[in-house]
Amino acid sequence: LNDLVAFGKLFISNPDLPKRFELNANIAQWDESTFYTPGKKGYTDYSLLTEI
Repeated sequence: LNDLVAFGKLFISNPDLPKRFELNANIAQWDESTFYTPGKKGYTDYSLLTEI
């Protein structure tokens, strides 16, 4: 028996996702309109927990 947990979309909008889980902090929502587009918007412009 195997189990799998995936956090792909959550990691895009929360680059510090493990820390957010650890602190039970709010999870930032992703913006699907920026998926698979050129440039950094939607990939590298989400705030880290310490920046909020």
